[in-house]
Amino acid sequence: MKPEHMLPENTIFVLLSFEGPDPYSLAGGLGVRITHVAQTLARKGFHTHLFFIGDPSAKGEEFLEDGKLILHRWCQWISKFHLSGVYDGEYAKQEDFSRSIPPWVIERIIRPAVADGKLVPVLAEEWHTAEAACRLSEQLKAAGLRDEVGIFWNANNTFGFEHIDWLRLQRETTVTAVSRYMKHIMRDLGVPTLVIPNGIPEDLLRPVNEQLCSEVRDRMAGDPLLVKVARWDPGKAWMQSIEGTALLKENGRRPVFIARGGMEGYGGEVLAHAAKLGLTVQDVNADGDSVEARLEAIMSASDADVLNVKFHCQHELLRTLYHASDAVLANSAHEPFGLVGLEVMASGGVVFTGGTGEDYAQHFFNSIVLDTNDAEEIAGYLDYLAAHPGVGDRLRRAGQMTARQYTWPFVMDGLIERLESRARVRGALAKPYEVVLEHAHDSRRDPSQLDAVALAGQ
Repeated sequence: MKPEHMLPENTIFVLLSFEGPDPYSLAGGLGVRITHVAQTLARKGFHTHLFFIGDPSAKGEEFLEDGKLILHRWCQWISKFHLSGVYDGEYAKQEDFSRSIPPWVIERIIRPAVADGKLVPVLAEEWHTAEAACRLSEQLKAAGLRDEVGIFWNANNTFGFEHIDWLRLQRETTVTAVSRYMKHIMRDLGVPTLVIPNGIPEDLLRPVNEQLCSEVRDRMAGDPLLVKVARWDPGKAWMQSIEGTALLKENGRRPVFIARGGMEGYGGEVLAHAAKLGLTVQDVNADGDSVEARLEAIMSASDADVLNVKFHCQHELLRTLYHASDAVLANSAHEPFGLVGLEVMASGGVVFTGGTGEDYAQHFFNSIVLDTNDAEEIAGYLDYLAAHPGVGDRLRRAGQMTARQYTWPFVMDGLIERLESRARVRGALAKPYEVVLEHAHDSRRDPSQLDAVALAGQ
């Protein structure tokens, strides 16, 4: 008899991703996402295999989480000649990944699991794994095993879409997206999707140090104190943020804008524009690596209007700044998910999002959702919050409640429910009436049991 539910004892997960948990493999949000997906599934008791482009000097296979999480560092034989990170030599890695993953997974994981009566959901992330997912499906069909395996391919961003054969991908996999924003982009391509959202670690819900946040506010003396953390990229709406800050200054307020960008050259253009608008700009460097040393460097540089933070900001440092600020500007023009917004909410901060439809953002309930790229909209809402401090308090409280609904355990429960539903549709799981009939068949020698069986199925 087929199982009725997807449970740790009858399900083995296979995750395919270019990025992963190694420092070598962490290039952005994808590595963080797949690491948390894998860890959370393993901690829920599911045996989980994560295939990724791993550190060439680390073990090829490693068991974590009491053996429930198995890391498979793939393409190490290529990575040892490309030591700059996961995307160094990416096309050679992608080609080898696509060729070698499907037969290995079929013979080492899927075939034994199916023989043991277990379910095997395969979750593949981003364009680098699309070819591997398609080949896996095609080879499973040839082996007569395709109906036993659910294959899901997820779009986190639009990067690499030009490399994907969409008709083939739709035929061979169930296509998913990380947000409604990405779902709409995919719909415009003629690709229907399911949404499997991102999440945040439960640890981010810890209370911040209120005394330290109060010190930040007092020493920075920003009116308002603003924070923006993003790559230096036009899509991150840096110009709108800078121009909004300049408008506040022109209107007699004393804004302090803490900016943490990346290594991209566009940062020079943004900061030059700030100076042209009459904002004073100061680079901020730190003598030490600790959170305390870096926070002290920021607080000591508060004479300028724009503080260009030049060092890495640890999560604890960011949480303090998010909570202490009057607003965090996460107002991207292109934002597939918007994880920073959730991190701000978890920290008890006020977040401004762009008009990209973040699933969790509700205007004037838990955030400020901008409708335009007009700097006056930012300045106007900041003036409103200054005149109505109770609104900011309400946004902070509601934001924290929202963030609790997007922790990884919560998100993974929703994922498992979605996968179980799809498995039942394709016949890999028993339908409720099939369970009732099977129990009835087992109980046919004792008619008195039939009523109880029928009631159990209602």
